[in-house]
Amino acid sequence: MAAPESNNREDVSSAKAVLLGALAPGVNGPTWNTLKSAFVLLGLSLAVMLGLAISSSDSSLVLHVGFLVLITATLFLLLSWFLAETGLVSVEHQMRDLNLVPNDGSEMNNKSK
Repeated sequence: MAAPESNNREDVSSAKAVLLGALAPGVNGPTWNTLKSAFVLLGLSLAVMLGLAISSSDSSLVLHVGFLVLITATLFLLLSWFLAETGLVSVEHQMRDLNLVPNDGSEMNNKSK
């Protein structure tokens, strides 16, 4: 019974794992990696915006972009802390939650009764 579960693990692509992460409870590894990549890209774009705001010498623009940087950093730190407390969920567990794979056979026995 371990062989089909390992085959399912190999068959799940990263895109499918991210989609499962959006639909099922919990956060799986590929979804968390995608979120981290999105935050890195957001941080890079905000850093460029902050550099442009500083070079334009507009204090209100620097204040607004600085506030966006603060919001982004706070959100990333809170998400990291939350996932450190709750932990990640495996893709196989999320697939079982969405009934995409049979749980363990006991469910089939219950349906036949």
